Amino acid sequence: MNKLIIILIAFIFLNNCSFNEDSKIWKNKDQDLSQDQNIKQIYADEKTTVTEFNKVLKLDLSNLKTNNKINDDKNNLSSQTYGGNLNKIGNYKFSKFEEINTINFEPLFLSDGIIFFDKKGSIIRYDSNKKVLWKQNHYSKSEKKLSPKLNFILEDNSIIVTDSIAKYYSISLETGNLNWSKNNIYPFNSNIKNFKNKIFVVDYKNTLRCYNVKDGSECWNLQTEDSFTISNSKYSLLIIDEMVVFSNSVGDITSVDIETGLIIWQLPTQSSNIINETYNFKISKLVSDGNSIFFSNNKNEIYSVDAKTGIVKWINNLNSNIKPVIVGNLIFTVSDEGYLYVIEKNKGNIIRVTDLLSNYKPRQRKNIQPIGFVIGDKNLYLTNSDGKIIVADLSDGKITKIEKVSGGLVSEPFIFDNNLFVVRNGSIVQYN
Repeated sequence: MNKLIIILIAFIFLNNCSFNEDSKIWKNKDQDLSQDQNIKQIYADEKTTVTEFNKVLKLDLSNLKTNNKINDDKNNLSSQTYGGNLNKIGNYKFSKFEEINTINFEPLFLSDGIIFFDKKGSIIRYDSNKKVLWKQNHYSKSEKKLSPKLNFILEDNSIIVTDSIAKYYSISLETGNLNWSKNNIYPFNSNIKNFKNKIFVVDYKNTLRCYNVKDGSECWNLQTEDSFTISNSKYSLLIIDEMVVFSNSVGDITSVDIETGLIIWQLPTQSSNIINETYNFKISKLVSDGNSIFFSNNKNEIYSVDAKTGIVKWINNLNSNIKPVIVGNLIFTVSDEGYLYVIEKNKGNIIRVTDLLSNYKPRQRKNIQPIGFVIGDKNLYLTNSDGKIIVADLSDGKITKIEKVSGGLVSEPFIFDNNLFVVRNGSIVQYN
């Protein structure tokens, strides 16, 4: 009898309730959840529409002063002496790298030649006629198979080398013979800076390390916040007075006392969410005029930061992981979409935007990524991922020439001794 009553009650309930969309169970089905402020979209891509701005504005560059620097403690090369027409005059050849997705390697330029490396980590010194003076390899058979990627800096008559397999060592400039060799716990992932018999470099664990030039012994180290993934972007260092300032994979900018290794200031530029997304996060090289530090990232931000205090002076919207260039009171940079931005240095106002990829069809430019640029006497020289150099008049932003360097990957361009150089896989191409 009890079972019969239970079945009867269940039958009545099911006839009055339904799981179709018109049932009263779904009384809030028409509510627009997108307006609920407690609901957030996770990892949404921020898309910005870039258009040209003040396209006809012409810059007065009559007072433009060029220099012959190839290295600078503040990464501030500004406009460099080069008025050539990109006439190719030769190649510095080396064995091709294997399995690379970017060429972010920089030759060491000398007054009488170039220092570079090949796929097995052999260091090569070329003379001005592109002949090999010496070639030395300081890796074991197993280390050569790892294809170490090298960074160089010149210290008196020695070359300091750091690499992608956690070795760092010193060799003679004249012979390439080994002075000393050491190992770090983790591979290095930054350029090198030197100051007062010390060298500074950042490894993949976001640790800034200070070494003694004479024997490679560690003076001190400073670890900043780590991430769970390996960054696809190279970190940057610069030196201002007695401070070394560096970036890391999670977007922190840190200023450190050179003698003690103690933090002077630290500026986090990203939320904690970026820690798990660092492979996609890219930040440009840091550049300074001595008073401010400038950098941008692929999260649609360009910064001006006070060099002494780390206080943000201004932020503007710009999507770029390419190193900006300071020329007088202006900042020049190129966005990931291929637009040349001209920005007021002190206030951050954008005064002109011109399209450097205007000669490409829409379908083509989707697959093109700007690599880097330099500024010469009157022109800007931009390398792209399609292996071409775009030459633009600096005063009006108009394209004057497009030169094919390679059918594949190329580096950013470098200017030295009134010549322009680009690294491609297998050679360094020189233009006058």
